[in-house]
Amino acid sequence: MGEGYLIDSNVIIDFFKKELPDNAKYLLFEQTPVISIITRIEIFCSSNIGDLERSNLDGFIKKATIFGLNDDIVHKTILLRITYKMKLPDAIIAATALHYNLTVITRNISDFSKVDALAIINPYTI
Repeated sequence: MGEGYLIDSNVIIDFFKKELPDNAKYLLFEQTPVISIITRIEIFCSSNIGDLERSNLDGFIKKATIFGLNDDIVHKTILLRITYKMKLPDAIIAATALHYNLTVITRNISDFSKVDALAIINPYTI
């Protein structure tokens, strides 16, 4: 298991829609929230985000640590895409988690489960 958590977009969206189970909410705020740059992009890409939700997401982003891309993450992303045929956003998230030794919190376990070295938590099953 990693030394911290990298939060996937779907978990943040579920949290703000009040769909995340209560027993999983601590995973988002037990430490400073950590996300990948791709997660920052994804959570703001919905065309139906209201003003309140955008404001809440902005507040979350201000509190979060956001890891950008560096050469090592780019290299790992390429290897993950080639090896596991992952979607680019998922490969970036996985590569970021591997680089920083973080556990990915996601409800889309199937997107990440093929990467053996990657620690994953489904917030709906804890």
